[in-house]
Amino acid sequence: MPARQASKELYVEEHGEGPPLLLIQGLGQTMCAWSEQVPVFSRKFRTITYDARGTGRTPRSRVPYGIPELAEDAKGVLAGRRADIVALSMGGYVALTLALAQPELVRSLVLVGTGAGGPDRVPRPAAVREAFTAAMGLPYEQFARLTMPYTFAPGWAEAHPQRFEELVAARNERPTPYEVIEEHVRACYGFYEAGCEVERIGVRALVVHGDEDLIVPVENGRVLASRLRNADYVELAGRGHNLPLEDPDTLNRIVLDFLA
Repeated sequence: MPARQASKELYVEEHGEGPPLLLIQGLGQTMCAWSEQVPVFSRKFRTITYDARGTGRTPRSRVPYGIPELAEDAKGVLAGRRADIVALSMGGYVALTLALAQPELVRSLVLVGTGAGGPDRVPRPAAVREAFTAAMGLPYEQFARLTMPYTFAPGWAEAHPQRFEELVAARNERPTPYEVIEEHVRACYGFYEAGCEVERIGVRALVVHGDEDLIVPVENGRVLASRLRNADYVELAGRGHNLPLEDPDTLNRIVLDFLA
């Protein structure tokens, strides 16, 4: 059974023994985003996952918040422990913000499908934005079915129909309320507008990006890696945004090689 703890009202799980490894998922996702990573990483690390505000088993926030407040949540989950952090998409904004605010808590960063915001940010294509906007408010399973294909490389959902159906079912078990998705979107846009002074981050980092990412286009990952002081960069050809679910074997190998 996993060890569980409460950080404020956040639902947290910890698996395995060893150095702390914190996983932070993207916008609107629950900790289930890491279903293919926890069993692997927990063989070598104390692997920590949590449901962000309003997702999964964590209640919705009673007050407005942005990425800095979500970074404070991550700080609370660590409870003073210095950890390696693997973060996807919006989770990368949280991890970068935490590394700036609390550098003593961050041993290293693996930043997947993310960026640093600011005026040079490359937004997702207009057609993708419009598809998500059109699906908002539909029954949640329909929303997931219409939008999730954009989080993978083009054609991936059609090429893996059984796996795609499993992922839709998993998303539908604990659907994220539309109000929470909108709160996360506002937090992200606040981060984009402010930008992040990633040049001040000195810890060892790895940036991983799929070159067919439709959510956070690959140019953002390339720029992020170039701006970080101590970063390696891996670009995966023919891969999309949600690498932990689309190509878990490759991502797991890359992460473990980096952390070794």
